[in-house]
Amino acid sequence: VQLQASGGGLVQAGGSLRLSCAASGRQFNTYGLGWFRQAPGKEREFVAAITWSGVSTYYTDSVKGRFTISRDNIKNTVYLQMNSLKPEDTAVYYCAIMKVSARWGTSRETDFGSWGQGTQLTVSS
Repeated sequence: VQLQASGGGLVQAGGSLRLSCAASGRQFNTYGLGWFRQAPGKEREFVAAITWSGVSTYYTDSVKGRFTISRDNIKNTVYLQMNSLKPEDTAVYYCAIMKVSARWGTSRETDFGSWGQGTQLTVSS
């Protein structure tokens, strides 16, 4: 599976944006997926994840209540709806496949693979 993130841009604080991660290849709907982000000068950090079915999700604390991860297995796409954006959300956002060996609830970068190219989000104050 190959992933490509898109939808980033420049948004004012308090605004909203939706990122998309399109997948090509087979068996997209058998994998859990995650979103990560990397701010300038910082390590890549976990943002959110979703099961293959889309029924279950989990988030890092800093985005809970503001971000929503979802997926459309017919369109082979996973989304990240971001509301009430803050300047500290500024980062390059990446999507990745959750490895079969990963435990549900993991936030470890090494539990994810097939990283797509990121998309830049900039939130101005």
